[in-house]
Amino acid sequence: MKILIKNAKIISPYEVKDNSSLEIEKGKISNLFHKRKVDEEGYDRIIDAKNQYLSPGFIDIHNHGNSGYDAMDGSYQALDAIAEFHLQNGITSFLATTMTSESEKVKRALENVGKYINEKEHKNIKSQVLGIYLEGPYFAMEKKGAQPAEYIRLPDIEEMEEFINISQDTIKVVALAPELDGAEQVISYLRSKDIRVAAGHSNANFAETKIGIDAGITIATHLYNGMRSFAHREPGIIGAVLTDDRVFTELISDGIHSHLGAMDLAVRAKGKEKIVLISDAMRAAGLEDGEYELGGQAVFVKNGEARLKEGSLAGSVLTLDRAVYNMVNLVNLRIEDAVRMATLNAAKAIGLDKSKGSIEVGKDADLIIFDEDINISKAMVNGEVREFK
Repeated sequence: MKILIKNAKIISPYEVKDNSSLEIEKGKISNLFHKRKVDEEGYDRIIDAKNQYLSPGFIDIHNHGNSGYDAMDGSYQALDAIAEFHLQNGITSFLATTMTSESEKVKRALENVGKYINEKEHKNIKSQVLGIYLEGPYFAMEKKGAQPAEYIRLPDIEEMEEFINISQDTIKVVALAPELDGAEQVISYLRSKDIRVAAGHSNANFAETKIGIDAGITIATHLYNGMRSFAHREPGIIGAVLTDDRVFTELISDGIHSHLGAMDLAVRAKGKEKIVLISDAMRAAGLEDGEYELGGQAVFVKNGEARLKEGSLAGSVLTLDRAVYNMVNLVNLRIEDAVRMATLNAAKAIGLDKSKGSIEVGKDADLIIFDEDINISKAMVNGEVREFK
């Protein structure tokens, strides 16, 4: 099918191009037209963007679930429902995120994601599951956050190898604490498998974090949260990841997980190229306030905050469309910079930027159309179109 999208404000990683058009053929972006009248003959479908923004689809590399489901449920139904909700919020692809739990439950979740990804045909157009973000179980007890303490353990190469095999090689990111015994060896092993390693739920000091980065860490898990506090004589993990250009830093931009000043600091330290907006959403995303579950623990959601009984934050109810909105309206970023943090930066962080993350000829036609308030009206996955009210 050959599709033309016209009258769009196309968002590139560097600017917004008004009065532009885009051509899609065989699921790929095949041509771009800027301030040019396009001959509309020969197209199977013409979409009028009505001067709204045309953007790459958002990529959420770190999220546990939504709409009552969690990746740890280990079912096709759960992943399908999560993917449906994501697409409605402009997320055209994502990593299904696990968490610390008993080994057998983690294995079930990994096996389920691997099967889901490798299924030849899915019933409807939904957000794509690109792989797995393994959050835990190799974390520091002092910074466990909402990760269940009874299942936290030291890094283990044999266990990691088993996880990778069970997942059918779909693990894209593994988050761990770099200061733990055995962490450096596991980091090197994962990098040899082309799996990205994130530093998270860590009490590492500056030097320990640098050793981990030298070994191959390239992502910081939800910056500031689950991390040793910054101090001017011991900058710790926060100081290390903010000042090392080799590291992408995830940011939950809900205004709850981090103060607006801390969000602004992250942008100033890392620049627009190295921040990846994530939701870290749990199953309550898209639902009313109330009592939910995360990792077998009761989570209480009130006024948009998800917390364990003792008060620790337990994921979020954020969606990436709101994350982008917040970066524009609360942190005063340009729309193209905020969008980049939810698209190209995410694709680069997980090594998929050759096919996803920006509007360029030859890339997958994963696209969204939205208004000034980031309300999604249309989403495209590999050129297949879904419309939303």
